[in-house]
Amino acid sequence: MSEFLKAMAFRHACKAFDTEKQIPSEQFDSILEVARTSPSSFGMEPWRLIVVRNPNLRKALKSACWNQNQITECSELVIFTTDNDTVRSDSPYVRKMFERRGLPTEAVDMYMGVYENYLKPIEEDEILLENWTAKQCYIALGNMMTYAATLEIDSCPIEGFDKEEVEAILDLEYGHSVAVICAFGYRSKAQSEQKRLDLKQIVEIR
Repeated sequence: MSEFLKAMAFRHACKAFDTEKQIPSEQFDSILEVARTSPSSFGMEPWRLIVVRNPNLRKALKSACWNQNQITECSELVIFTTDNDTVRSDSPYVRKMFERRGLPTEAVDMYMGVYENYLKPIEEDEILLENWTAKQCYIALGNMMTYAATLEIDSCPIEGFDKEEVEAILDLEYGHSVAVICAFGYRSKAQSEQKRLDLKQIVEIR
């Protein structure tokens, strides 16, 4: 079995973390670097990460996250946020992200047109726009969790939270949105048997 597949077998949604064991800073920095270098649609990198280490803030967040113990027990707590207005088709940020490729002006204008044609139907509905930026966060999150597993660091993606309450606790600016939360650390209990559908049940060849 390849090292990658071993990491996939190791990774699971860890519900109980060892509160006495902390992730070495250099390893956690490398996990954050994986997020930074992850792909995103049109290369917009809409994610911004908040690493929550303050115990009081974690305690407040726990109550908004269905009182899940992972929030306070994990070594590192990462919250993915997005600024949805920043990625709208008329945003200077979008042009800047295309310009950084060193393209001539006409090429940047072409990309801006393609981007606008794609995003216009999405950005007209705030929920659709939030869903689009959140999907980009999940790409980075998946990479982070798998990479962490190669270091034998556990993780638990968390969607069970009161979005508005979490955003209020974090005092996010208007237009900023919480996409997903993830806890990282070390398991305190043995991993349960991984259950997955058979390959033939999920793959169709045409």
